[in-house]
Amino acid sequence: MASKQTKFKVAAAHAAPVFMDKTATIKKVVRLIEQAAAEDIKLLVFPETFIPGYPQVSALVQYAEQSVVVEHNGEDMAAIQDACRRTGTSVNLGVSERMAHGHTLFNSQVTIDADGSILGVHRKLQPTYVERLVWAQGDGGTLRTWPISSLGCNLGGLACWENTMNGARQALITQNQHIHAGAWPALSTMAGFEAVADAQIEALMKAHALTAQVFVITASNYVDETCLDWMEENLGKQDLVKAGGGWSSVLHPFCAFLAGPHTGSEEKLVQAEIDLSQLKAVKVWIDAAGHYQRPEILQFGFDSRSHWADQKPGRFTARVEDREGEKEAEEK
Repeated sequence: MASKQTKFKVAAAHAAPVFMDKTATIKKVVRLIEQAAAEDIKLLVFPETFIPGYPQVSALVQYAEQSVVVEHNGEDMAAIQDACRRTGTSVNLGVSERMAHGHTLFNSQVTIDADGSILGVHRKLQPTYVERLVWAQGDGGTLRTWPISSLGCNLGGLACWENTMNGARQALITQNQHIHAGAWPALSTMAGFEAVADAQIEALMKAHALTAQVFVITASNYVDETCLDWMEENLGKQDLVKAGGGWSSVLHPFCAFLAGPHTGSEEKLVQAEIDLSQLKAVKVWIDAAGHYQRPEILQFGFDSRSHWADQKPGRFTARVEDREGEKEAEEK
């Protein structure tokens, strides 16, 4: 893919959602996109399930109601798509996705281009531990890189411990990934992970930066008092989650920090300028999609078919402009 520009600013949104309030968090997403645009950031990556926050298994009915239905210019997505279009900002947004006209949920990352078009949705392949009570499994049809036309690069992402799946990472490598969106929750706030969470995130994100030869934008939320207050009011006092946490950064393919890491309860756009032309110098040394692949020895394949009924071909092919044209025609 020929780059339209090689240098541009990217950022990880180190922020807390308005927990279990989809409408309010959508408004916050729009505000953060507008803030990013004001700071000349061209690509903004959000944490895992930023809308409506990381789930509590004992509140699944409410959580499903607050999850996002991803449709072009649909009720949940229209304001976010409009913000991307108005500001010329591309985003990778972590959401709890609810299948339209149903109650099946997915842990998803929605990629929206600077013209407001939804390029695609990646659904987490394997929910972890008790996450399996909340989210269904994604399939290979969403294990994709998405071409960000405004930036001339391919963006792919994985959520949380999905980054431990070497096959999933290799699938993105084979699709000529340039930038990786690593979406995480506030893992270090969870009991038992305080001492190891940040080290795990750093290790996995640096591993993918080097082995895939990509820039990595890691976005983690933090837990704020509004989240703890909601849980205490609706579920009782929580002993397994505390305030704070999060680990956000921007990494160079050779694992140098371009921004961060940033942790704790301070909202911040963790931002850096990246230069895609630097990938050439990296790939002269090591190219996982090229001379380091050795396909005659290390054979790799994955099932790229969609298996969920709503993942129909062309689900997101309609551009925003086309939808607006249809609306104008209906009004006439």
